[in-house]
Amino acid sequence: MERDEKGTILLKHRLVRIHYEGGLIRSVTAATPDGHVDIPCDYVLSSMPVKDLVSTFTGITVPPEVFSVATSLPYRDFITVGILVDRLKIRHNGQLPTFGNRIPDTWIYIQERDVRIGRLQVFNNWSPYLVEDYRNCIWLGLEYFCNENDELWNKTDRDFISMAIGELVHIGILEDETHVKDSTIVREKKAYPAYHGSYRRLKEVTDWLDRIPNLYCIGRNGQHRYNNMDHSMLTAMEAVAHIRDGKTDKQDIWNINTEQEYHERKKH
Repeated sequence: MERDEKGTILLKHRLVRIHYEGGLIRSVTAATPDGHVDIPCDYVLSSMPVKDLVSTFTGITVPPEVFSVATSLPYRDFITVGILVDRLKIRHNGQLPTFGNRIPDTWIYIQERDVRIGRLQVFNNWSPYLVEDYRNCIWLGLEYFCNENDELWNKTDRDFISMAIGELVHIGILEDETHVKDSTIVREKKAYPAYHGSYRRLKEVTDWLDRIPNLYCIGRNGQHRYNNMDHSMLTAMEAVAHIRDGKTDKQDIWNINTEQEYHERKKH
């Protein structure tokens, strides 16, 4: 039997309401530039933050304890600055040959205590196709970990980019700011689900959400779990498999990325 596997991606649609009736989610409401629209649904796969998800329900009362735990879940926010440069001050002197003796790293964790940058990405080294003129330019991504509305978050774009370039010069990545050809900045709320505070009671929230048969929580924010991209995709694939096979127990979805041998541990 032939099946239509096509889907539709709706851009500029922000979910604001989930409508529950008769034991199932029947539709969702999205805010769009043209107003609110209602979208009927058979299933909901939610990758939105659990903190926001519990605030969207109508037609069902979220228990006060569940609501309190979910809406107080902690997060770490994220800012990345993209810097396009024509060359680096730091050079590669190892045995591995690289293009133009550039450093071969994709990620570099920054340990210096007198700068705010936490990690540096070299996009050319993920793939030269990420850079329009990879022979003459290098795209750097400077990563900053912060909290929404703290000092870093509230800096203007210009001030933040200026600070970021200054830090690259300070730690010896760039000779000076004249080598910068372009820049951009992106702020990402709730990039990192945190494992403290009300997180210890997260199971009270997930147990309640799992009672809604056609709701599946997936991805990093959907499960409030520090999943990488592979694990996030696996949660979605497992949710689809549950729907296809008519499985009602969602524990296999939650069990993705719980293997202790995989988790990073802090060494004392």
